Amino acid sequence: MESSSTATARHTCLKLEIPSTDPLFVKGTWFDTHFHLSVTDGLRAWLCNATEEEVQERAAQWDQPVAEYIELAERYLEFQQPGSVYQFVDAGDDHKRLSWTFEREGTKLEWRWKFQPSNDSRKITAGILDFLMDANINLSEEVVRKTQSFEKLKLEAEKCLEQSERFTNEKMEFESEIYAKFLGVLNSKKAKLRELRDQLSKQEIAGKASVDEEESTDKTESYHSGSNAEESEEEADKKITSSSKDIPAGRGRGRKRATHWRSHSYAKGEKKKKTWSNKL
Repeated sequence: MESSSTATARHTCLKLEIPSTDPLFVKGTWFDTHFHLSVTDGLRAWLCNATEEEVQERAAQWDQPVAEYIELAERYLEFQQPGSVYQFVDAGDDHKRLSWTFEREGTKLEWRWKFQPSNDSRKITAGILDFLMDANINLSEEVVRKTQSFEKLKLEAEKCLEQSERFTNEKMEFESEIYAKFLGVLNSKKAKLRELRDQLSKQEIAGKASVDEEESTDKTESYHSGSNAEESEEEADKKITSSSKDIPAGRGRGRKRATHWRSHSYAKGEKKKKTWSNKL
């Protein structure tokens, strides 16, 4: 049971500075349901062991759960809270009373706990000093670790910064090189497009000229063909006229030849008829 209580214990140590008195060291050992306090001024020591029953009674007086009561007491005895009034006064029979104030719902309240003198002030004081030394060593080691970690992070940050600058420079160089190549290709493409445009315009001009020449040639040929057609028509008319003059004589001869052939064949037929009749 004690081992479990020790395992869950939390330790604090407050250097309490009260006006017109020497500094005090308040060491606290905190559990879930109770706590132990020890105070020393370097020569004498006082103890306060708050039992579970006492903590429950105090928490009930303030209408608080036990856990909340212990958490609030630990907060005010871990660090000296600004605005709170701390006192460590005599309570008779060499007893002391530690008190501190706090505000709750706009009302200033005060908590007080009574301390009895320690039978072995040297042991209590040595224990508090050992705790402070251990805490100081732990803090020193933590500071060293934090410092080393900070230095490591600083070096990494410098490397990252250097790498970032190098990447930036490389990026700028790469972009400049790419832009230069792109501009070269773009200018060559523009020149090629201009050349093709000039060639196309020349071809269009030449095509228009050839079309104009063909149109003029067609007009000239149509003119000559028309005149030739007229001449050929005139010559044809002349031939027709001359041939019409020769047609009557030619046609008379044909008729005469046809009648002579017909008469000759008729005569032959008659002659054959007569020869056949004679045989009969």
